[in-house]
Amino acid sequence: MILPWKKPIVLLIAVNILIGFFIFRDYGLSWDEPYFYSYADALGYAYSPANWFSGDFDLNNSYGASGEDHKTRGPAYLFLARSFVYGLVALGSDTASAWHLVNFLFFQLSIYFVYRFSTRWVRPSAAFVTALVFSTQPLLWGHAFINPKDPPFLTFFLASVCLGFEMVDAIVENARNKNMKLLIAAFVLGIATSIRVLGPLAGLLVVIYYLARLPFSKWKSLIVYGVTAIFIMLLTWPYLWENPIANFLGVFRFMSDNPTNLSVLFNGQAYRAGELPLSYLPFMLVTTLTEPVWILFFLGLITGYWKMLATPKDSASNTTPGTKEIISLNLILSWFVILLAYALLRRPAMYDGFRHFLFILPPVFIFIGFALEVLFDRINLFARSEEKIDLWLRAGAVMALLAPGILGVIQLHPYEYTYYNSFIGGTEGAFRKYETDYWLTCYKEAVAQLNGLTSEPINLFVKREAYVAAPYAKENITVRDLRDMEDSVRSGDYVLINTRLNDDRSTFKDAPVLLTVKRGNATFCIVRQIP
Repeated sequence: MILPWKKPIVLLIAVNILIGFFIFRDYGLSWDEPYFYSYADALGYAYSPANWFSGDFDLNNSYGASGEDHKTRGPAYLFLARSFVYGLVALGSDTASAWHLVNFLFFQLSIYFVYRFSTRWVRPSAAFVTALVFSTQPLLWGHAFINPKDPPFLTFFLASVCLGFEMVDAIVENARNKNMKLLIAAFVLGIATSIRVLGPLAGLLVVIYYLARLPFSKWKSLIVYGVTAIFIMLLTWPYLWENPIANFLGVFRFMSDNPTNLSVLFNGQAYRAGELPLSYLPFMLVTTLTEPVWILFFLGLITGYWKMLATPKDSASNTTPGTKEIISLNLILSWFVILLAYALLRRPAMYDGFRHFLFILPPVFIFIGFALEVLFDRINLFARSEEKIDLWLRAGAVMALLAPGILGVIQLHPYEYTYYNSFIGGTEGAFRKYETDYWLTCYKEAVAQLNGLTSEPINLFVKREAYVAAPYAKENITVRDLRDMEDSVRSGDYVLINTRLNDDRSTFKDAPVLLTVKRGNATFCIVRQIP
């Protein structure tokens, strides 16, 4: 018997967590974080009986400093995570770093579920390497710390489908723990839906799988599953309490279009987020994941279906042993293909890379597992009975697949999410043409450098989102928002400018650059001093 802590996937997550504890303080606040965490702090108001019976209970008090913007974003993840954050703060951590660590810890669940789901179709060794490839994507590694929105949705969407399929299997097999599996799957689906209104799509995949494996007459479990998920969603999303159906549909309509006036740098040009070329999402998918990903995906697509369709029939029962596997595999592929098609045909506004679509990635990596399984089989065939040769060849192949991601994480830290692969010359090749540090996390490093240059009172004007820079400034630095205040800038003042839309080329362009935050030849932000 292999003890849980001796399983490779457990060791992988343990190593990740250990690394996370060493580096979580390195990450700067991202553009979206402060107001979202304000939402987390305000949530307690909605769950206080003292507030309910105070006579002036107002749900708007539970939405935080940016209520109109964030109340339509379900807070289930914030609700689950905030107690852990408060515990870290009580132990001495600053709030931003505490959130970054907790975000990263929750993301480890997605790595586990990539492994767990993959074992449905491939051997544990191939599933483990699949999880390794997933875990070492620089894009995902960076977002795992600084993004409290999209990675949690990826995690709970993936868990909803995985646990939902396992629930159906337990019901079909009349397993003793089928009721417990049903409640857990429904709970996770409710959380996913409360994080983002696209959560029900995970439930739809589960329902289709249920109907494919069971007669429609056996619908009672589906009702319990759906009702429980809805209850969890309502419990963890105060905005829905006043008018559940109307508010949910309103959020769904709003988020389907994802309206925004943001500008996006793409191929050297600035576009409105709703007017990007059709090539935007495919380009981002191809260039911001490591080079082996899509090669392995397409190989896995072919070998995966070959494996499923080549499974011989069981003559005794006249059924194919892989029936449930191929049904579920078709649904996994549809998860990726349908949502990709929606993005290409419906053309919703997109910005910040493809962070809003991170949740379509698990199917890509699940299919990678098939390619890895075939690769290991070929290595085993080549090595024949030489166990040592087989081991070294496998290790070499795995390291070759992981090397681009690991190098990207090391070289770009703590800006891993700015990663572009060698197809376009890396992050350096993307600089000035595509967005890199679009969430302005470089402000922390820039202000830290400025802190060490002077102890005299100074003004620091920030090109945009000054609230991201302010927490890192010492008392002698007065942080001001440059917007609408350019006339207030005087000789000797400092200006912090990001390169998101190449703003550094036009903002006080004649003033000398005092300091720069960059990785390689890709500059993320600069500080100028006005002469």
